[in-house]
Amino acid sequence: MKTPSNGEGPLQGFHGPNLGYVIELYERFLEDPQSVDAEMREYFEKWGSPEQTQIDTFENDKPVQAAAPGQLEKTLAAIRLADNIRAYGHISADIYPLKNNKPEKDILALEQYGLTRNDLEQVPASIICSDAPSHVRNGFEAIEHLKNVYTQTIAYEFHHVYDVNEKNWLRNKVETGTLLAEPSNEKKVGVLKRLMEVEEFEKFLHRTFVGQKRFSIEGLDTLVPLLDELVAESVVDGAKTINIGMAHRGRLNVLAHVLGKPYEMIFAEFQHAPNKELVPSEGSIGINYGWTGDVKYHLGLDRQIKKENTTKARLTLANNPSHLEFVGAVVEGFTRAAQDDRSASGYPKEDPSSAMAILIHGDAAFPGQGTVAETLNLSQLTGYRTGGTIHIIANNTIGFTTESQDSRSTRYASDLAKGYEIPILHVNADDPEAVVAAAQLACEYRAKFNKDFLIDLIGYRRFGHNEMDEPMTTNPLMYNVIHKRPTIKSLYSEQLVANGTLSRESLEGMDAEVLDKLKEAYNKVPDKKKEVEETNPPETVEKGIPELATAVELKTLKQINEELLTWPEDFKVFNKLDKILKRRTEALEGNGKIDWGLAETLAFASILKDGTPIRLSGQDSERGTFAQRNVVLHDSSSGKAYSPLHMLSSSKASFAVHNSPLSEMAVVGFEYGYNVFAPETLVLWEAQYGDFSNAAQVMFDQFISAGRAKWGQKSGLVMLLPHGYEGQGPEHSSGRVERFLTLAAENNWTVANLTSSAQYFHILRRQAAILNREEVRPLVLMSPKSLLRNPNVASNGLELSEGAFQPIIEQPGLGQAKDQVKRIVFGTGKIMIDLHENIEDAANLDWLHILRVEEIYPFPMKKIRSILEQYPNVEEIVWVQEEPKNMGAWNFVEPRLSELAPAGAKVSYTGRRRRSSPAEGDPNVHKKEQARIINEVLTRTEEGGF
Repeated sequence: MKTPSNGEGPLQGFHGPNLGYVIELYERFLEDPQSVDAEMREYFEKWGSPEQTQIDTFENDKPVQAAAPGQLEKTLAAIRLADNIRAYGHISADIYPLKNNKPEKDILALEQYGLTRNDLEQVPASIICSDAPSHVRNGFEAIEHLKNVYTQTIAYEFHHVYDVNEKNWLRNKVETGTLLAEPSNEKKVGVLKRLMEVEEFEKFLHRTFVGQKRFSIEGLDTLVPLLDELVAESVVDGAKTINIGMAHRGRLNVLAHVLGKPYEMIFAEFQHAPNKELVPSEGSIGINYGWTGDVKYHLGLDRQIKKENTTKARLTLANNPSHLEFVGAVVEGFTRAAQDDRSASGYPKEDPSSAMAILIHGDAAFPGQGTVAETLNLSQLTGYRTGGTIHIIANNTIGFTTESQDSRSTRYASDLAKGYEIPILHVNADDPEAVVAAAQLACEYRAKFNKDFLIDLIGYRRFGHNEMDEPMTTNPLMYNVIHKRPTIKSLYSEQLVANGTLSRESLEGMDAEVLDKLKEAYNKVPDKKKEVEETNPPETVEKGIPELATAVELKTLKQINEELLTWPEDFKVFNKLDKILKRRTEALEGNGKIDWGLAETLAFASILKDGTPIRLSGQDSERGTFAQRNVVLHDSSSGKAYSPLHMLSSSKASFAVHNSPLSEMAVVGFEYGYNVFAPETLVLWEAQYGDFSNAAQVMFDQFISAGRAKWGQKSGLVMLLPHGYEGQGPEHSSGRVERFLTLAAENNWTVANLTSSAQYFHILRRQAAILNREEVRPLVLMSPKSLLRNPNVASNGLELSEGAFQPIIEQPGLGQAKDQVKRIVFGTGKIMIDLHENIEDAANLDWLHILRVEEIYPFPMKKIRSILEQYPNVEEIVWVQEEPKNMGAWNFVEPRLSELAPAGAKVSYTGRRRRSSPAEGDPNVHKKEQARIINEVLTRTEEGGF
């Protein structure tokens, strides 16, 4: 409908749904004139109520009789009904296979709006639905069309999508009626064949491996055809990499049928047979053998999708622990790494069409676990976007034994996504054709708008949470219905036979073929009774880091430093920062000093010169939490950003730095995933304060520390955790180094706490050098706060150009008279600088020597032993730390120091007593305790003794 083109009437230009919108605005205007914008306020003040106005309308450029006030009221009611069908039709949709969630009343009934069929037949169809098919002739037929498309086995929720273009595009796709067009017979038979494979695989496992856990897919069998369609469509759209993340429910079936993991390998894992005899290891295949390993339903896989012997795409299912949703952020990191071109200086060049993420969620976990919201929040952020993730909720309508009314406060499991304006489709998992159509719409939307899309696949769980559960004990009503429900394969088979797509004989032949394939694979499994060898990690995992040259010529460092302090003539740095940065001009000359921030920037620049890309993220990482970094500068007049590291003439790779959202869990997972998928890249995550990392504890426990032992998944991720006691209270003191040391084994990572900027320079360059080596492992750095600008931590140029990383450093000026030394003090990090600053007269401390342990894990046993052998009269070995006795490194180092201590020497502790909180809240109490610790270390307790 439209008004005459030359009209000046009150509703000139408003038609269809917009007319209803104007009515709503007018109602708001009556309540509060200031609640509408000035233009509409003036409009209403001039013309009054739209409902009192007769409007001449045109249909296909032909005049239609003017609507009387009563007719207009009916038209507006019809428009409201149409809008409510679009917004709330999902409530009446046929999306529950068990038919157990019907609405209490039909909110879309005509009488609810004071309408009759006759009323609607007087309303032009185009007012109700401009996208209706041509056979729709009037308002009544238009309403019936909308009810039909919005309440079938796909229900749509995109009312919350604010972007008009997106909403109109989605509306057009739904209302034209083309989305659910009947697929070809070939397509139908292909989907049925897949459903046969899915069901028979589960039944075969159930019969053959009685009582073993498998977390079957049954009840959500159409998840596999859904994934098939998503993968196929995304490859057509140009994706070279598709990354999937999912928990354990249905994982074995996805591995077998989407990833192509051979049946015989899965059967071997059930038999606990050494499956490496079957197929050469690829990705995580066979990790159970010869490694610490993981259970079979946590393992991932890589698959190359090939056509005519040409690789078309790489398909990855990420390894995932039982911590359900946490893999989502890791997969997002995988995907961004696959999309970034890091081969040139500047920020990496993104190509969102080159890779896609698919995340499969649980219906209880999606609203229940906070990491989901953290990960969703990354979707449109510059540093973390991946061009749209397709989310699937594998909706059993139950979590373990808990039904939805006890597990969430929302109508749908998917409602969290509405806050991120993600379109949602609720699909009946027992309608395979609707499931395939949903996949096609998801891929189209993602390709067009580069945004997330969610498919809520609603089915059920045919058995208990695992194959040893009896669900009738806790959910008898639901399982009475489920036990009577035919499987989706049975339902769809009968449908295709009934409509003549497939004969009964062909159906039976397909079934037999699938079963024969399973039996043949099972017969290939090696001796089921063969003893499995002890699963010791391969020797290479425990190799130390080799000696590597990390020094950089002084001439090169000077040239880099000069370029770092040169910015465009029209770029004006804030005057105070300009002065601070310009002090670095002489840092590499004569007696100049290189502070922590400059050492880091020089390390980054030299690593880029070597051709290694760098990615750094964290809260405020561009500037640095303590204003120490400033690798991104901002013009003080225009606000324009500029990074000197992007303009280095010698740079051969990209440098990305991103201020992260206020998230630890998702961001750490993302950076870990990025590093795993881009192993040649030095990836660093920085906590704002060290103990903020405890909000990402699952990532450290389940992925970063153990990923290699469980899955063979290598990582060289660097974690910068500001640590040190400066009287800032419990949350701003400790990076919880004890937790990282508790997880330390098999050389799984390096844990370090450094006392010089040169040490930081060299350990960063060492980390970059091992990225593509077998010895690669993550690096946990307890980075400083107060030491960032401390002159006793600053280094000179020669230490960068001639030195190397030292796992242990001897305190200068002490321990000269080796036979006089009675006490040797060990410690790590800031406390060692405090001791250094309190040594007033080294000549009176001939009884004392101090060793700084820069690399706590792997503990430098060999180096320390060689030092101790030089001091024959040592009576006491002391470990000093700022942290309470039950925290810090003491519990880790005590048995090692006891092993190293000379015969008769006592090993003791100096520091804070055991506490439940890491630090004092009162700065004065902190100072007193700190002074006590320093005094105890530097003072003999009695003349001639300790």
